[in-house]
Amino acid sequence: MYSITDLKKDTVIQIDGTPFKVVDYAQKQMGRGGSIVNVKLKNLLTGASLDKTFKGNDKIEPADVSTKKMQYLYADGNTYHFMDEATYEQHEVDGELISNKQLLKEGMNADLQQFAGRVINVELPIKVPLKVVEAPDVVKGDTQSTVMKTVVLETGAEVQTPMFVKKGDVIIVDTRDASYVERQK
Repeated sequence: MYSITDLKKDTVIQIDGTPFKVVDYAQKQMGRGGSIVNVKLKNLLTGASLDKTFKGNDKIEPADVSTKKMQYLYADGNTYHFMDEATYEQHEVDGELISNKQLLKEGMNADLQQFAGRVINVELPIKVPLKVVEAPDVVKGDTQSTVMKTVVLETGAEVQTPMFVKKGDVIIVDTRDASYVERQK
């Protein structure tokens, strides 16, 4: 069991049989009354947010959430197939559980979080290298300040990049917000 001081950002807890992830944490000292903790929680099954307050002697149940690194194989409609590289066991995952799924590339590893034997979340690596397959040419005079252009990546995703990025370049993309980070050296 966790005490209120164990609640930090990204801690996974269980309330009424449902796993929640701590998104925001604020502790307040209440003079002689002890302390209270206000947390913002994200339901890992539905994605809904919940604000909750815990008092000084409350006990919080940790959630039994396991994370496994698996390799992305292919997509079949809105069903994504992953394989455990150690056991070769395959898992089907609903596309709703994957944020920025347009950045998934065959052979890429991802972390699958499981709760009660069911996949509840898929976390892509934070930075992934992807090849640019379409990029508009630079127009002379468009080089002032930070002008951006839209390029198409090998996965079909569209990303805003600086003007110097051209077709054939490999760029690093941040999967949290599908943004350009840098050109791969």
